[in-house]
Amino acid sequence: MKRFLLLLAVGVSVLCADSSCQNLTIKGLQQPVEVIRDRWGISHIYAQNDHDLFMAQGYVAASDRLFQLEIWRRQATGTTAELLGKKELKRDIGSRLFKFRGNLTAELAHYHPRSTLIINAFVEGINAYIREMRASPEKLPFEFKVLNTLPDYWTPEIVISRHQGLLSNVKEELNNARIVSLVGADKLRELQWFHPAKTANEPDLTLDKLVNGEEIFQNILELYEAFRAPLKFTKDDKKASLTPAFDFDSWYEEEKLNVGSNNWIIDGKLSQSGYPMLANDPHRAQSVPSLRYWVHLHAPGWNVVGAGEPSLPGVSVGHNEVASWGLTIFETDNEDLYVYETNPQNADQYKYQGKWEALKIIRDTVKIAGQQPEIVTLKYTRHGPVVFEDAAKNKLYAVRAGWQEVGCAPYLASLRMNQARTWEEFRTACSFSRIPGENMIYADKNGHIGWQAVGISPIRKNWTGLVPVPGDGRYEWAGYLPIQLLPNKFDPAEGYVATANNNMTPVDFPNRNAIGWTWANPVRAHRIEEVLTAGKRMSLQDFATLQTDYLSGTARTLVPLLLKALEPNAKKESKEVAKAQSLLQEWDYQLKPNSIAAAVYVQWETEFRKSIYQLTVPETIQTYFKTLPTKRLVDWTVTPRPEFGSDPIKMRNKLLVNALDKAILELTARLGNNMDQWQYGQAKNKHITLTHILSDLVSADQKAKINLGPLPRGGYGEVVGNTGNNLNQEHGASFRILVDTENWDKTLGINNPGQSANPDDPHYSDLFELWAKDGYFPVYFSKDKIKSVADRTWTLKPN
Repeated sequence: MKRFLLLLAVGVSVLCADSSCQNLTIKGLQQPVEVIRDRWGISHIYAQNDHDLFMAQGYVAASDRLFQLEIWRRQATGTTAELLGKKELKRDIGSRLFKFRGNLTAELAHYHPRSTLIINAFVEGINAYIREMRASPEKLPFEFKVLNTLPDYWTPEIVISRHQGLLSNVKEELNNARIVSLVGADKLRELQWFHPAKTANEPDLTLDKLVNGEEIFQNILELYEAFRAPLKFTKDDKKASLTPAFDFDSWYEEEKLNVGSNNWIIDGKLSQSGYPMLANDPHRAQSVPSLRYWVHLHAPGWNVVGAGEPSLPGVSVGHNEVASWGLTIFETDNEDLYVYETNPQNADQYKYQGKWEALKIIRDTVKIAGQQPEIVTLKYTRHGPVVFEDAAKNKLYAVRAGWQEVGCAPYLASLRMNQARTWEEFRTACSFSRIPGENMIYADKNGHIGWQAVGISPIRKNWTGLVPVPGDGRYEWAGYLPIQLLPNKFDPAEGYVATANNNMTPVDFPNRNAIGWTWANPVRAHRIEEVLTAGKRMSLQDFATLQTDYLSGTARTLVPLLLKALEPNAKKESKEVAKAQSLLQEWDYQLKPNSIAAAVYVQWETEFRKSIYQLTVPETIQTYFKTLPTKRLVDWTVTPRPEFGSDPIKMRNKLLVNALDKAILELTARLGNNMDQWQYGQAKNKHITLTHILSDLVSADQKAKINLGPLPRGGYGEVVGNTGNNLNQEHGASFRILVDTENWDKTLGINNPGQSANPDDPHYSDLFELWAKDGYFPVYFSKDKIKSVADRTWTLKPN
């Protein structure tokens, strides 16, 4: 069993007799607020009213993550070119094009009965800290000095921005259409694992005759991709120069494969304590600072601890005094690409229901560093933003996005969940959660557990939503599926629910085209279920071991086939192959950092995937279909495809063996000739290195200070302890939480690499090594225990 790592608290109560206790005066507060930061960097905020609670949350988040918030603000407002020059112009156009332009009053009021007050107070708190820093710029985080800029003030529109939401699936639609145009719908269904499907010809991928197969190969989604792509800083940014184009397709594919999560709940019949338990580890890109931010919010009607994103009020994943909750991605399809005919006499008119309809046009001004501002034209059809115009063919393309509706700011509906004390209240809160699509799980002290899928899900009555369609009125959404009609369970007889981005819907689910057709490989979910149903009552230590489990279910299927294929060649094997074979024969399928067999297996699987991909995926579509689903890889290895030739078993075995030869060559080149030095977790193999976004712009000394690693890691993209598939771990769980509802002070958590974005703060990287070793710290909830591990106390007072 993996060693269980837990950093135990051994502190004493902190008295306010030194610099660890400060009195701060903040204009706008109504009453004093106490902020106790514990030794792991979590701020526990004690306020006397709603306004002050969320104003303090904004202030504290800004004090820890100011540059992260400034980057968020610029992306949300389309003002990155003002800082980085013309190379970011298309990003800013895309951001403005997809800006929420609905009823702001209704939007702010959607998330909670007092969410208008809460969001405004949160913004007020961020701005209070920004005001302090602008008045004393010498105190600004180093990033502002490197870029010679100041943070600017926030507005509520920034909080409700959708620019960093987990959205779907317009990119796949366009690529699906391209593949269908090149090789046909049957071939795409054969390669992609669309499910659940009742028949072999589902889903319908037919292209409407008005969607021209040749025209869709243009750069139609350039503006959409520009605003969705991560922001990069290079040495040329100081000169506002042009830099090489960002490879959105490769980035998007990596995100699609590795952005996921695990969560599970068990009732008291399966736990050692006799109370329900919950585990959650969202999988996103690893970064410094972390995407997630822990906080504890306490005021009349509020007592909640957990994490969200520093740009948002409330807690997205955590617990209050009665209930706990967590999330993983649930595939809803809330985007569609529409194709329109335009009027040859007036390009600003498009055909809808047989008549010419005028585009809505907005002029905007984008400031650009070192240049004159540019006037840009933003165009909209009745369905949404125009992303591409093809004047030569009298066509234009627009994206209809469900997330443009009121109530689609990611995670803000968590505000209602933060106060839910029963399953009924929690389900009601879930009905306000529209983006992203999520599997919300719930466990409370009263013995109940539940699961509710959430997300805005357009009802499509006459098409699947998997390919672009004409915007002429024949393909219209018939409203949205009520969230409470999405899959759900309450106190299931089996005593548990586990989700890992896998399909959780039955084949006969009504309104099939309102939810996704592609899901994560269920291998993570199956492993979780395997452990939860093993007949052992679970403890928090068992949960921690499972949450960081590195057993590869795929290896359990494929390695025996490889070993069998090697048997006829035993006398002809090289000593390296023989040793690799011996290692794999004795291997327990665990991708542990110190395992040589794990290194051999992962490189072998990589090479084998390549060979099967090249054999089965036509070259003409490889640009648009970059990864073969593991389901296809495994099925076609067990039952070889016709592409394997007249003797498919013999060819399959040859591919298995040849992939091992290639793996050994690759590992030798990377790790040396001594196989005893081929441990999986090491700097040249599986590891974690965190590189600050401004790393290219600072001195060597500063670079050494702000970049972290390498540290050895285990796992890969399809184990419960997901660490992504690259040699440097770029995805996975930076944040984890484990809850036993018997006692909230038993909660365990982690946040990589720390709570602060300031490299001079000990909480910048104090959790990095603990996290890398799959460890946790205690997340205390009672005030006495919190005081015993305090490292700083602020008293925020009204001006």
